[in-house]
Amino acid sequence: MLSLKNSLAVLRKTNALLEGHFVLSSGLHSPIYVQCAKLLSNPTKANKICLSLSKKIKRKIKRIDLILSPAMGGIIIGYEIGKLLKKETIFCERVSGKFVLRRGFNIKKKLRVLIVEDVITTGKSSLECVKLIKKSGAKLAGFACIIDRSNKNNLKIKKKIVSQIKLNIPTYKKKNLPLNLKNIPITKPGSRHLK
Repeated sequence: MLSLKNSLAVLRKTNALLEGHFVLSSGLHSPIYVQCAKLLSNPTKANKICLSLSKKIKRKIKRIDLILSPAMGGIIIGYEIGKLLKKETIFCERVSGKFVLRRGFNIKKKLRVLIVEDVITTGKSSLECVKLIKKSGAKLAGFACIIDRSNKNNLKIKKKIVSQIKLNIPTYKKKNLPLNLKNIPITKPGSRHLK
């Protein structure tokens, strides 16, 4: 498995670690953004991260029948983890602001479903996926991601997250922005707010 130091080196080599003033999909502000799309655009380097994460998942989650990822960010990582674990992989996407299963995807009753994302900050997207799992009569096997940047103050998920990289990056609500962030133009790199 890749160490944290080596995993971070891969992120840096692919220019996936960005500095500035970002508004995350959760609505929180941050001085650092992890653009996993940059990592995943380099299949050779991304494979090292995915292989290491798949080994952690195998060790920590005993039974998985299906992988569910939220679009956009989770699609590629979900596919790669599904390929490595030899599991069917589907994704959900937003329609009128809510996650739905489209394209003929469905979740059968009693399946154990692993939610795979690129980055988890608050877990809001993952919890929206959980609603689809419960609605289908299936069971949640767990959560996995490349980057876990959550902290106890902002995480809405109560279950353990299997991640390749755990980062302690500060996040702020708009009303509590530090002065250094207030003076930097805002970038909204996520896809949640796209129309």
